[in-house]
Amino acid sequence: LSDETISRFRLGFAPDLRNGIKGALAREGIGEDLLLAAGLIRQPDDGRPAYDYFRRRVVFPIMDRRGRIIAFGGRILGDGEPKYLNSPESGVFLKRFVLYGLGQALKAARERASIIVTEGYMDVIALHQAGFEHAVAPLGTALTEDQIKEMWRIVAEPILCFDGDKAGQKAALRVAERTLPLLKSGYGLRFATMPPGEDPDSLIKAAGPRAMTRVLDATKPFSEVLWQMETAGKTKMVTPEERAALQSRLEKHAAQIVDPIVRQHFSGFIRDR
Repeated sequence: LSDETISRFRLGFAPDLRNGIKGALAREGIGEDLLLAAGLIRQPDDGRPAYDYFRRRVVFPIMDRRGRIIAFGGRILGDGEPKYLNSPESGVFLKRFVLYGLGQALKAARERASIIVTEGYMDVIALHQAGFEHAVAPLGTALTEDQIKEMWRIVAEPILCFDGDKAGQKAALRVAERTLPLLKSGYGLRFATMPPGEDPDSLIKAAGPRAMTRVLDATKPFSEVLWQMETAGKTKMVTPEERAALQSRLEKHAAQIVDPIVRQHFSGFIRDR
């Protein structure tokens, strides 16, 4: 990462100390009660002294859409579990509403009328460094309904960029199924599929930003992705039984759509296909 990127994302480091941040902030007059409320230290159940929550980790400040730090993520250096650790939820941090990188991505997202959603911190940072400054990510969990609604406040069709492996495709299907009841006129999702074995960070390193642009140029709309998932790539349903089973599965999806206009057009798409 360039110095400019490190500065822009305010990356830091938590040393392997039990009382590093605790001691430093105590010298600034900040008491343990506030550190506990902010999730910066942890109190053992057995009554031993509180200790630093983040240790031996590269630290990623997590900001709200206004650029205020509300939590942290930490990636361990070397061996150890968990690989990634987020601040516990607090009065200012509710994970299901927050997208990593949104504070940095907001201006570019509005200018481009586009948001790229990827899977992790480093993918977001690599995309920004390569010029795709409208990239965000959920916080180590599946994309939530609240995060989708948050993006729809900014753009009409966020682009979900999943890994090209089976796990990535399953994740895409889960998001598609979760989004069906939320669909409304003028708002949807588009899906970009990475080459097998690649994520945005690795693809940019191996083949440069143009390769990522080609992936984004090949995005597919929500309806097409659901069709491909349910047909498992088969170009023809040969028997009446196959066609009936496919129609039944797709109509079950359509029935979940609350908006009557979107449901009507989705059902029409199914019949036409």
